[in-house]
Amino acid sequence: MADDPTRQLLDRFVGLLRPTPSLISVWAHGSLAGGDYRPGRSDLDLIAVVEHRCDPAREAQIVEVHETLAADAPLASKLHCSYVAAGEWDDLAMQHPTWAHEELMHRPVTAVTRRELHRFGAVLYGPPPGDLVPRITDRQLADFVADDLRTYWRPALDHPERWHQDIWVDLGLLTLARAATTLKSGCLITKSEALDVLAELGAPADVVHDIRQRRYGRPAPTPPQWTGRRAELTRGFLARAIDEVLAGRRP
Repeated sequence: MADDPTRQLLDRFVGLLRPTPSLISVWAHGSLAGGDYRPGRSDLDLIAVVEHRCDPAREAQIVEVHETLAADAPLASKLHCSYVAAGEWDDLAMQHPTWAHEELMHRPVTAVTRRELHRFGAVLYGPPPGDLVPRITDRQLADFVADDLRTYWRPALDHPERWHQDIWVDLGLLTLARAATTLKSGCLITKSEALDVLAELGAPADVVHDIRQRRYGRPAPTPPQWTGRRAELTRGFLARAIDEVLAGRRP
């Protein structure tokens, strides 16, 4: 699932959480569990299940755990974890304390994450996801994927400045390809597989190559002139492709 430094980080993280009396399980999902993990580039996406909803005091302890880990291991900046109470899985919209991008926030555990947990979630501690997480229907998954394209990614195209950043280009295009596949077949695919789908969807070849190099090759500094051109190509393609994917979705 991961290289030695990543395994050591995960073991230490679980070790810091285990003294918590209410800890039930810790699972990995995303690229870390799905076979597409790239050390130092990919995020480490985790879920911790606890007996009771975190109160402010417990949230402060969570922050302390993550900050302690980050002080000793730079790779910890990539570690993201949502803390879910065992009795809160039935509400898809429930916001859970989540450490991500080196800060504490609150957000739901999405239908995609839940499906990943059932398909290939990796157990780091405690019972497996199948014992605790209700299964997501194909309709729930498709509804989430389509809504994410419609309400998040399509409006994001109205902010040109965002698309000069690598992360927006990468996630925007890869999310589109993965969503198109899920809406068409019900399947979840990896980010590496999504690059091949992008070619099939007619994404700009130079932009797809750019993403592939940064994720799986030897990334080089992005020339300023390419940054602007890449943003233009990406926004133009996504505007058309998102509308086409949503229009072609079966009711």
